[in-house]
Amino acid sequence: MRLMSASSQREKAAAPRRVDRLMWVTPDRVFYVGLLGSPTTRIMGSVMLYVAAEGSIRVRIDGGDWQVTDMAVVPPYTPHEVLSEARLINVIKVEAETVDLAVAPELLRQRGAVAADGFVAHTRKLSEELRSSRCENLMSVDFDRLLFEQTLAPRRIDPRIREVVETIKRNPAAPALAEDCAQDVSLSFSRFLHLFKEEVEIPFRSFRSWKRARGLLCRVNEKSSLTDVALDSGYPDSSHFSHSIRQVYGLKPKDIFAGSRRLAVYANGDSAAFSRDRFGAADHACAARPMTGAAAPNGNPTRLG
Repeated sequence: MRLMSASSQREKAAAPRRVDRLMWVTPDRVFYVGLLGSPTTRIMGSVMLYVAAEGSIRVRIDGGDWQVTDMAVVPPYTPHEVLSEARLINVIKVEAETVDLAVAPELLRQRGAVAADGFVAHTRKLSEELRSSRCENLMSVDFDRLLFEQTLAPRRIDPRIREVVETIKRNPAAPALAEDCAQDVSLSFSRFLHLFKEEVEIPFRSFRSWKRARGLLCRVNEKSSLTDVALDSGYPDSSHFSHSIRQVYGLKPKDIFAGSRRLAVYANGDSAAFSRDRFGAADHACAARPMTGAAAPNGNPTRLG
């Protein structure tokens, strides 16, 4: 048997290890490389960009015809289904209330199949680089510049509504009642609901439900019971939790957790805190926990993307 020298062992230990699946979560953005699974209707509160890892994908928006493409864009809060020819898929999420779509790159204003060879190549290259590196500086990286090569212009929202939006984002599990939020910003209940929908372009209740469901992304590596996760996430019981999550992701919570076991999760900002990175040493700049993959009960791999 050939023995490795101490220096060789150190070099091997320090060498970056490739991860198969990855999710980078910030308070306002998500970059996901992972399993897609069987097509189910899903409704996300983000601008959704689906990029085929290889080959093509199929997308159907709001019950329309299936489209075959290597990239698709779905507007926020729009029902849709996606199929992937390849085992993995790249998904980018941009929170709707954080970007001014009127002046955003044209790509983000599309709907359905999109011809964007340059962006597809860029996303695939980035996906490969992120999964092949230690990501030690990921927490300090500007997401928009890395993905879109520019800073996306923020959406201008009434300061009173912005205050409520940020409060919900900081703690989506909190019992944010519309009546209390209206009182906090010195608005009548009816005026608050009207102004919120006018400024955010979605009813208050739908926005709160989305943010609460989005919070699950940062909990897929927890070993807590689903009941505990449900209660800690702000849901009154596991039944309500399961129903709400299925409306958003098209999957039962148990299938989401099962399908995320080999997903390396990197979270920064207010998203979450993870104890140790995938590669051993604790790293405040890029922390993650490895999870081992699993398939849904029907034999299809589940997905979060």
